[in-house]
Amino acid sequence: MGKVTTSVTTMSLDGYIAGPEESGFDLLFRWYGDGDVEIPTASPDVPPFRVSAASAELIRREWGNTGALVVGRHLYDLTHAWGGRHPMDVTTVVLTHRRPEDRPEDDENFVFVTGGIEAAVARAQELAGEKDVVVNGGQMARQCLEAGLLDEVGIALVPVVLGGGTRLFDGLGSAPVRFDGPVAVVEGEGVTHLRYRVGK
Repeated sequence: MGKVTTSVTTMSLDGYIAGPEESGFDLLFRWYGDGDVEIPTASPDVPPFRVSAASAELIRREWGNTGALVVGRHLYDLTHAWGGRHPMDVTTVVLTHRRPEDRPEDDENFVFVTGGIEAAVARAQELAGEKDVVVNGGQMARQCLEAGLLDEVGIALVPVVLGGGTRLFDGLGSAPVRFDGPVAVVEGEGVTHLRYRVGK
Protein backbone atom coordinates (compact mmCIF):
# COMPACT_ATOMS: atom_id res chain seq x y z
CA MET A 1 0.00 0.00 0.00
CA GLY A 2 1.26 3.46 -0.87
CA LYS A 3 1.33 6.55 1.32
CA VAL A 4 -1.39 9.15 1.93
CA THR A 5 -0.13 12.61 1.04
CA THR A 6 -1.17 16.18 0.21
CA SER A 7 1.40 16.53 -2.55
CA VAL A 8 -0.56 18.92 -4.77
CA THR A 9 -1.19 21.78 -2.31
CA THR A 10 -0.19 25.25 -3.52
CA MET A 11 0.29 27.78 -0.71
CA SER A 12 1.23 31.44 -0.34
CA LEU A 13 4.14 32.61 1.80
CA ASP A 14 1.68 33.61 4.51
CA GLY A 15 0.12 30.15 4.58
CA TYR A 16 -3.04 30.46 2.49
CA ILE A 17 -4.31 27.98 -0.10
CA ALA A 18 -7.07 30.39 -1.16
CA GLY A 19 -7.55 34.11 -0.69
CA PRO A 20 -10.58 35.83 0.86
CA GLU A 21 -13.88 34.62 -0.64
CA GLU A 22 -12.13 32.03 -2.85
CA SER A 23 -9.84 34.60 -4.51
CA GLY A 24 -6.15 34.61 -5.38
CA PHE A 25 -6.03 31.44 -7.47
CA ASP A 26 -4.51 33.32 -10.40
CA LEU A 27 -1.56 34.23 -8.17
CA LEU A 28 -1.31 30.84 -6.46
CA PHE A 29 -1.36 28.83 -9.68
CA ARG A 30 0.64 31.18 -11.87
CA TRP A 31 3.60 28.78 -11.75
CA TYR A 32 1.52 26.25 -13.72
CA GLY A 33 2.05 28.45 -16.79
CA ASP A 34 5.48 29.98 -16.19
CA GLY A 35 7.70 27.27 -17.66
CA ASP A 36 8.73 25.64 -20.91
CA VAL A 37 7.76 22.00 -20.28
CA GLU A 38 4.21 20.97 -21.13
CA ILE A 39 2.32 18.59 -18.84
CA PRO A 40 -0.95 17.39 -20.44
CA THR A 41 -4.00 17.07 -18.22
CA ALA A 42 -6.92 14.66 -18.47
CA SER A 43 -9.52 17.33 -17.75
CA PRO A 44 -11.35 18.93 -20.69
CA ASP A 45 -11.61 22.10 -18.58
CA VAL A 46 -7.96 22.35 -17.52
CA PRO A 47 -5.43 23.26 -20.22
CA PRO A 48 -1.97 21.66 -20.23
CA PHE A 49 0.44 22.97 -17.62
CA ARG A 50 3.62 24.69 -18.74
CA VAL A 51 6.10 24.41 -15.88
CA SER A 52 9.84 24.47 -15.36
CA ALA A 53 11.89 21.34 -15.99
CA ALA A 54 12.39 20.81 -12.25
CA SER A 55 8.66 21.07 -11.52
CA ALA A 56 7.82 18.85 -14.48
CA GLU A 57 10.12 16.08 -13.27
CA LEU A 58 8.50 16.15 -9.82
CA ILE A 59 4.94 16.31 -11.19
CA ARG A 60 5.47 13.42 -13.58
CA ARG A 61 6.99 11.26 -10.87
CA GLU A 62 4.29 12.00 -8.31
CA TRP A 63 1.41 11.73 -10.77
CA GLY A 64 2.82 8.40 -11.90
CA ASN A 65 2.85 7.20 -8.29
CA THR A 66 -0.74 8.34 -7.59
CA GLY A 67 -3.52 5.79 -7.76
CA ALA A 68 -6.49 7.79 -6.44
CA LEU A 69 -7.49 11.17 -5.02
CA VAL A 70 -9.65 12.24 -2.09
CA VAL A 71 -11.42 15.60 -2.33
CA GLY A 72 -14.31 17.28 -0.56
CA ARG A 73 -17.61 18.20 -2.10
CA HIS A 74 -16.73 21.91 -1.95
CA LEU A 75 -13.72 21.48 -4.24
CA TYR A 76 -15.69 19.15 -6.52
CA ASP A 77 -18.40 21.81 -6.92
CA LEU A 78 -15.95 24.73 -7.14
CA THR A 79 -14.17 23.12 -10.11
CA HIS A 80 -17.41 21.87 -11.72
CA ALA A 81 -15.97 18.36 -11.40
CA TRP A 82 -13.03 19.39 -13.59
CA GLY A 83 -15.29 18.91 -16.61
CA GLY A 84 -15.77 15.23 -15.84
CA ARG A 85 -12.22 13.99 -15.16
CA HIS A 86 -9.55 15.16 -12.73
CA PRO A 87 -6.43 16.60 -14.43
CA MET A 88 -4.29 13.82 -12.86
CA ASP A 89 -6.29 11.16 -14.75
CA VAL A 90 -7.11 8.98 -11.74
CA THR A 91 -10.35 8.10 -9.98
CA THR A 92 -11.38 10.80 -7.52
CA VAL A 93 -13.13 9.89 -4.27
CA VAL A 94 -15.46 12.71 -3.20
CA LEU A 95 -16.39 12.96 0.48
CA THR A 96 -19.90 14.39 0.70
CA HIS A 97 -23.06 14.37 2.77
CA ARG A 98 -25.14 13.72 -0.36
CA ARG A 99 -24.08 12.53 -3.81
CA PRO A 100 -24.86 14.85 -6.75
CA GLU A 101 -28.18 14.19 -8.44
CA ASP A 102 -26.50 14.12 -11.86
CA ARG A 103 -24.24 11.21 -10.78
CA PRO A 104 -26.48 8.39 -9.57
CA GLU A 105 -23.70 5.79 -9.94
CA ASP A 106 -19.98 5.68 -9.24
CA ASP A 107 -17.71 5.25 -12.26
CA GLU A 108 -14.02 5.35 -13.18
CA ASN A 109 -14.03 9.16 -12.82
CA PHE A 110 -15.75 9.78 -9.49
CA VAL A 111 -16.69 7.71 -6.44
CA PHE A 112 -18.83 9.30 -3.73
CA VAL A 113 -18.45 8.42 -0.04
CA THR A 114 -20.73 9.65 2.74
CA GLY A 115 -19.21 7.76 5.68
CA GLY A 116 -16.50 10.18 6.81
CA ILE A 117 -12.81 10.75 6.08
CA GLU A 118 -11.71 7.28 7.22
CA ALA A 119 -14.13 5.64 4.77
CA ALA A 120 -13.08 7.99 1.96
CA VAL A 121 -9.36 7.25 2.44
CA ALA A 122 -10.02 3.51 2.74
CA ARG A 123 -11.97 3.53 -0.51
CA ALA A 124 -9.22 5.51 -2.22
CA GLN A 125 -6.62 3.04 -0.98
CA GLU A 126 -8.64 0.17 -2.44
CA LEU A 127 -8.69 1.97 -5.79
CA ALA A 128 -5.01 2.96 -5.62
CA GLY A 129 -3.68 -0.53 -4.82
CA GLU A 130 0.08 -0.19 -4.29
CA LYS A 131 0.12 3.46 -5.39
CA ASP A 132 -0.28 6.62 -3.32
CA VAL A 133 -3.48 8.37 -2.31
CA VAL A 134 -3.41 12.16 -2.68
CA VAL A 135 -5.69 14.24 -0.47
CA ASN A 136 -6.63 17.51 -2.17
CA GLY A 137 -8.05 20.49 -0.29
CA GLY A 138 -7.46 22.07 3.09
CA GLN A 139 -10.45 20.59 4.88
CA MET A 140 -9.66 17.07 3.69
CA ALA A 141 -5.99 17.49 4.67
CA ARG A 142 -6.97 18.72 8.14
CA GLN A 143 -9.39 15.84 8.69
CA CYS A 144 -6.78 13.30 7.55
CA LEU A 145 -4.14 14.78 9.84
CA GLU A 146 -6.49 14.78 12.82
CA ALA A 147 -7.47 11.17 12.11
CA GLY A 148 -3.84 10.04 11.90
CA LEU A 149 -4.22 9.03 8.25
CA LEU A 150 -1.68 11.39 6.67
CA ASP A 151 1.86 10.13 5.98
CA GLU A 152 3.32 13.11 4.13
CA VAL A 153 2.57 16.77 3.47
CA GLY A 154 3.55 18.30 0.16
CA ILE A 155 3.54 22.05 -0.37
CA ALA A 156 4.06 24.06 -3.54
CA LEU A 157 5.17 27.32 -1.92
CA VAL A 158 4.72 30.37 -4.16
CA PRO A 159 6.21 33.86 -3.64
CA VAL A 160 3.00 35.76 -2.98
CA VAL A 161 1.30 37.10 0.16
CA LEU A 162 -2.50 36.92 0.11
CA GLY A 163 -3.13 38.53 3.50
CA GLY A 164 -6.11 36.34 4.37
CA GLY A 165 -8.30 33.49 3.23
CA THR A 166 -8.17 29.75 3.83
CA ARG A 167 -5.16 28.11 5.45
CA LEU A 168 -4.12 24.54 4.69
CA PHE A 169 -4.85 23.27 8.20
CA ASP A 170 -7.49 25.81 9.25
CA GLY A 171 -9.20 24.80 12.50
CA LEU A 172 -6.80 21.96 13.28
CA GLY A 173 -7.89 20.44 16.57
CA SER A 174 -4.79 18.34 17.22
CA ALA A 175 -2.07 21.02 17.14
CA PRO A 176 0.81 21.15 17.60
CA VAL A 177 1.90 18.58 15.02
CA ARG A 178 5.55 17.80 14.30
CA PHE A 179 6.84 17.05 10.80
CA ASP A 180 10.12 15.36 9.84
CA GLY A 181 12.30 16.45 6.97
CA PRO A 182 12.14 17.97 4.53
CA VAL A 183 12.32 14.74 2.59
CA ALA A 184 12.41 16.71 -0.68
CA VAL A 185 13.05 20.30 -1.77
CA VAL A 186 12.68 21.13 -5.47
CA GLU A 187 13.15 24.66 -6.77
CA GLY A 188 10.95 25.35 -9.78
CA GLU A 189 10.13 28.54 -11.66
CA GLY A 190 7.96 30.64 -9.35
CA VAL A 191 7.50 27.80 -6.86
CA THR A 192 9.43 25.77 -4.29
CA HIS A 193 8.19 22.23 -3.75
CA LEU A 194 8.52 20.97 -0.17
CA ARG A 195 7.78 17.49 1.19
CA TYR A 196 7.62 16.60 4.90
CA ARG A 197 6.81 13.35 6.69
CA VAL A 198 4.20 13.53 9.41
CA GLY A 199 5.83 12.84 12.76
CA LYS A 200 4.47 9.75 14.50
